[in-house]
Formats: sequence, C-alpha cells, structure tokens
Amino acid sequence: MSRTCELTGKKAMSGNNVSHAKNRTKRRFLPNLNNVTLTSEVLGRDFQLKVSASALRTIDKVGGLDSFLRKSAIDNLSSNAMKIKKDIEKIEVEKASN
Repeated sequence: MSRTCELTGKKAMSGNNVSHAKNRTKRRFLPNLNNVTLTSEVLGRDFQLKVSASALRTIDKVGGLDSFLRKSAIDNLSSNAMKIKKDIEKIEVEKASN
C-alpha cells in the first residue's frame, strides 16, 4: 500500500535538497504515518488504520473516530475508512428511526 493517510489523504510530496552551493537534487517529503488501532464507539469495534500524526491529533480534538468520520469528506478517505463511515451512518439512521 502507498504511503498515504487513510483518513486525510495526505501523501508524499516532492521537492529538492538544496546544497550550500545551490545544487539541487530531487527528494521526497513523507508524511508521519503510524499504524494505529482506533475504536468506534458506535460500532463497538476496533479498526487498524495507517494514520498521520496530525490526523491523530485532530481525532482527539474532535472527540473520537466516529465524529471525525462524520465530518470528513468522502474524497479524502480510503476504501476501508469509507466502509467504516457508511456503517456508522447506517447505525445512526437506525437509532434515529427507533
């Protein structure tokens, strides 16, 4: 799998190493990715995701994986994260109808 965050879509960027003599060589700026187990309170399950450190801080700030996925756009999410989001929405709709 490529080096992309499953929740925010962050991926490697390219740029230059610039020496003192202004010689330029190509390099890659990689995101700070961590393999993390996150718990969904609505589903009551744990999920293993490859997530950037900034996304982890945002998840803590927003109040958990469920609320983060509710607010996130579908374009940035991986296929695994989209499934989790759809399952959460499905259960919330069922709870609202009861």
